[in-house]
Amino acid sequence: MDDKYKQAFQEEAREILAELELALLALNETPEDMEIVGRVFRAMHTIKGSGAMFGFDALAAFTHNLENAFDEVRNRRLKVTDELTNLSLGALDQIKGMLEETSGPGEETERILADLRRLTGKTEKAATKQREKVQTAEAKGSGEPVVAAADAREWTVRFCPGPDLLRTGADPLLLLRELRALGSLRVKASMAAVPPLGELDAERCYVSWDMVLRTAAAREAISDVFIFVEDCCELTIEAVEESRSDAEANAEVIRGDVPPTAAEVPTFAQKARKDGAPTPLAQKARKDGAPTTERREREVGNASNPATAEKRNEGASSIRVPAARLDQFVDLVGELVTVQARLGELAMRRDDPEVVTVAEEIERLTSALRESSMNIRMLPMRSTFEKFRRLVHDLARDLHKEVELTIEGADTELDKTVIDQLSDPLMHLIRNSMDHGIEAPEGRTAAGKPATAKLHLSAKHSGASVLIGIADDGRGIDAKAVRERAIEKGLVAADAQLTEAEIFALILAPGFSTAKQITDVSGRGVGMDVVRRSVEGLRGTIDIASKPGAGTTVTLKLPLTLAIIDGLLVRIGEAYFVLPLANTLECIELTRQDIEKANGKHMAYVRGEVIPYIRLREYFEIQTKRPEIEQIMIAETEGGRYGFVVDQVLGDHQTVIKNLGRLYRHVNIVSGATILGNGSVALILDPQRLAQEAVKNMVIGASRDHRGARGKARGATV
Repeated sequence: MDDKYKQAFQEEAREILAELELALLALNETPEDMEIVGRVFRAMHTIKGSGAMFGFDALAAFTHNLENAFDEVRNRRLKVTDELTNLSLGALDQIKGMLEETSGPGEETERILADLRRLTGKTEKAATKQREKVQTAEAKGSGEPVVAAADAREWTVRFCPGPDLLRTGADPLLLLRELRALGSLRVKASMAAVPPLGELDAERCYVSWDMVLRTAAAREAISDVFIFVEDCCELTIEAVEESRSDAEANAEVIRGDVPPTAAEVPTFAQKARKDGAPTPLAQKARKDGAPTTERREREVGNASNPATAEKRNEGASSIRVPAARLDQFVDLVGELVTVQARLGELAMRRDDPEVVTVAEEIERLTSALRESSMNIRMLPMRSTFEKFRRLVHDLARDLHKEVELTIEGADTELDKTVIDQLSDPLMHLIRNSMDHGIEAPEGRTAAGKPATAKLHLSAKHSGASVLIGIADDGRGIDAKAVRERAIEKGLVAADAQLTEAEIFALILAPGFSTAKQITDVSGRGVGMDVVRRSVEGLRGTIDIASKPGAGTTVTLKLPLTLAIIDGLLVRIGEAYFVLPLANTLECIELTRQDIEKANGKHMAYVRGEVIPYIRLREYFEIQTKRPEIEQIMIAETEGGRYGFVVDQVLGDHQTVIKNLGRLYRHVNIVSGATILGNGSVALILDPQRLAQEAVKNMVIGASRDHRGARGKARGATV
């Protein structure tokens, strides 16, 4: 099997399994919903069939048993219970391991199979007895097929492979075997389309099949057999009347566990017609009720056969692109932005109208390309949010709590790079909320709350940022207990005057935990520290709000992208800096008269409002002459509005963010660096961290000596 087909199957199967997990969790909430049962069954059927087709035999065999259980549910012979749902989710984990080829059948697999047989009432002894019954009937030479169901009926099936069926890795023999598993099958192969030997194409199938299937299964189950190849074959399925047709009289029998022989299923290359031209059969199949591709994709989500993915993508509205190629594309766009800046700088120096015109046009195109590349990397939060349904379900079961997860703003888009790094912090926040925040049902009832707690995940845009919230209606945070624990661990002085927000922020300190005992879920004081470091690594902030008895809300504020941002380029002496445009509110002049009016204090009066400012020349110890008129960039930070005094604002700048390297990984006030058009390097400042550092230094009495942060920043400038 070609590795590219195998990889394509694995990628598609991961999507199917994600959809299947969500369907199982939804079914656990509404066990009588037969539409969801159908989704579950078809997803399992797809995994089983395509797994066998692409060489994952153990996966296919294991999934087949799970599919049988839900066939019983679909036929209302088995009810959906918590035990069946939990068993199916456990089986799903086993299938994931088999898919990644990290595990095979083992003790856990056998336990799940035994439990499935117990639930369905199909013991191994019963299965053996059924096989013996089939073998006995065959040994007697009975011409009658063995059909268990009394209400079985006959169907005629015409299967004509298309020109690309074999090229996708599909095997018609497997399809016939799967069709036979539904009941008894009589097959007649047609060789009429086989050309002379000299014209034979070894990669085409010229054989078609006319079959009669006797089964108790519905038309949908029959068409499901061909769900992987329906886009590259002609298929008709018709119910047979009481009278037998000529096709039936001439058909051969395939029954029991005996696979078709070489005579029954001739060697094939591919394609029913040499020229590949469509025939009326495809239209007739649709007219007679055969499922269309669009319906299948709606029913199974995007979980369709990977073997036909490339063919479908020719006319699809979206394509699958490896993440590495996308990252490379964005990197190249970033380099192009840098080169465009150099061209603009050169055009200004040359003062040549033609060169200036070309530079302006390239700037326009580069800007549009940059926007397009950023939009390509933007993905909705839905898949990230939805995968936590399983986590909430499992934790609620283990902690013996009742929790309902609600999601809001799942279509909010965020850069793929940011989303990829969000899983761990969100997981820790949810685990912390489930273990510490949400009470047990009896505790909630005693407090006058509903027994079922609510856990709410939300996302929304806020300027150039995204706000992600995790809220619960649990017991809330005991600020007094947090303070006492912080004093005990030496994080704060016993007489320290702290606001409620500052007390809640202590929860994010390394090793901090108020848990009395350590559990499998939390209590080691690791999770929240991981959250803090991960969010800071994404240049984001964390806000914690809580009310005793009412619950807790944690809000993560994250930038939309980590690759290219809009910034304002400023100059101080000969040094250049970039301030993110998203944080910048306005720019005002600062004259010597303004400084004298403030009596030397770092305060500016802006339309009646007092704005504290940070003189970046002093902060970074830049030893150049101060101009008569400076400029203040006023930015919005978590602590309010702050001004940043610079010599000159040069204007907007499309900023390609470059990492500073390991040497400067602890310089929090700098987000990265960018290369300007003249070849010099400009540091990208983080207004939030810069304001925090300045306030911190002033609090400890070092307002005139910022050597700790300044020294590192100055080194980064060099």
